[in-house]
Amino acid sequence: KIIIHNAEFDIGHLNNELGIVQKKIIDIKNVVDTLEIARNKFPGSSLSLDALCKRFKIDNSKREKHNALIDCELLAKVYINLLDQKEPTLDFSDSKYTNSLSKNVDKIDYSKKVIMPSEVELRNHKEFIKNNIKKNYF
Repeated sequence: KIIIHNAEFDIGHLNNELGIVQKKIIDIKNVVDTLEIARNKFPGSSLSLDALCKRFKIDNSKREKHNALIDCELLAKVYINLLDQKEPTLDFSDSKYTNSLSKNVDKIDYSKKVIMPSEVELRNHKEFIKNNIKKNYF
C-alpha cells in the first residue's frame, strides 16, 4: 500500500508519468488516502498537511517549500496520529510481566546461607596461619 495525502490529485500525475515511461500504473485500490481519513475524523476542518501537523503538534518548521522528502516524513507522523497509533509510553505498572514478577518476588530467598567450618577445618586454618603467615605488627 502507498500512503498519500490527497491521493486523487497525486495518483493522476503519477500515473501520467508512469504511462509516459511505459510502466505499470498505480491502482487506486492500493492507496491509503490520509485526506479521506482526516475528512471522516474531522469533518469541516482544514485538512491540509500543514493544518494536520498543527492539529497534532508535529514540527513542520523545515517545510519552507514543497519538498517531497519532508512531506513524506511529515505525512508518516500525521498518518500515525490519524490512526491514534502514537508510540506507547513505557508504563509497565499494569503489564503481565510486572504482575507475574511481583507474585514471584515473595518466593525468592535472597538471604545468604551461612556455612560454619567444621572443627577439622578450624584446626587446619589455625595451623596454616601459624606456619605460613608472618606476624603483622600493625
